[in-house]
Amino acid sequence: MNWLKKILRFRHFVKIVTIFCLASLLLAYLSPYIHPKSFKLLPFFGLIYPVTLILTGICLLFWAFAKSKWFFVVLFFVIIGGKLHFRTFSWNFSSKVSTNQNSFKVLSYNVRLFDVYNSNISERNKTRDSIVRYIQKSNPDIICFQEFFHQDKPSTFSTKDTLLEVLKINSYHERYSHRIRNRQNFGICLMSKFPIIAKGDVMFPNSERSDNYCLFADIVKGKDTFRVYNVHLQSIKLQQEDYELFGDRNKQSSSKKSTIRLLFEKLTIAYPARADQAQMVVNHMNSSPYSIIVCGDFNDTPMSYVYNQFNNKLIDAFRETSSGIGKTYVGKIPAGRIDYIFHTEDLKAKNFKVQKKAFSDHLSVECEIWK
Repeated sequence: MNWLKKILRFRHFVKIVTIFCLASLLLAYLSPYIHPKSFKLLPFFGLIYPVTLILTGICLLFWAFAKSKWFFVVLFFVIIGGKLHFRTFSWNFSSKVSTNQNSFKVLSYNVRLFDVYNSNISERNKTRDSIVRYIQKSNPDIICFQEFFHQDKPSTFSTKDTLLEVLKINSYHERYSHRIRNRQNFGICLMSKFPIIAKGDVMFPNSERSDNYCLFADIVKGKDTFRVYNVHLQSIKLQQEDYELFGDRNKQSSSKKSTIRLLFEKLTIAYPARADQAQMVVNHMNSSPYSIIVCGDFNDTPMSYVYNQFNNKLIDAFRETSSGIGKTYVGKIPAGRIDYIFHTEDLKAKNFKVQKKAFSDHLSVECEIWK
């Protein structure tokens, strides 16, 4: 009868795992609707939602084969997630949109400072040149850069001037934190082949001590005017040694507790800050007299309070036109899709693409938009 005892123990173990998964799933469902200040742990359940859902699916299959009533319990918890599941796992049922002559291409890209801190100068320059060639080949009409780096002339790393020249662009808007030494600039930049008639910034708290910004530009194409926002919301501020810790298995095993604590502390600071910043951008959007396009690195997943603020007002271009997960962050910490292009309902999007080959820790996102 030992085999019977083993089966009963295993069922008991699966039942505990199932209860844990269902509780985590419920908390993930709540994470888009509750401000992180109210419940500091809640955003973490939104972050691990894809893993939770996969584990829940495995439990569902187990109870189905076991012909247990737990199958219906688990199925119920999955179903009540409703449309929330399609935020992370997009499935586009619409047919392909025909070509529109009035469409223009928008690209958003966190370029990680063009790898300027790479100690290998040859590799650094190779990465910078690869990014420039990629953008030149993509040939977007409007580009939103995050973690943009530009060095004032005379310099061998004058990325802004190089891009303006190769793309034949005259209109741009930028916001930087300036370092007098070496004439360095760190921030965000928006470039447009179409005329910019007005521009400004959405000022975040403590923005003078941060490289996270939001700027906007009113851009004219033909008879239409669009307001484009370039957003880089609060980062978790990992230093180079932190990334090395996450990427080094030997270091992780010797300091596992400190690694987890480090990530937890930084995330609990970043989540509420991002939520407040997102609300400031949305409030600013409400005063726009024009159709809106929002591009940027939100540093948050589709199952987050931040994403929900924009999703309540705008259309997610990826979900509108594509299927899959659309992973955009390829760094050492798994984050999934955190770079977005949103637009107002009076606009349409097509041909959403996520960059295939990585030159940064983010993949660029692009699509065609028209009115």
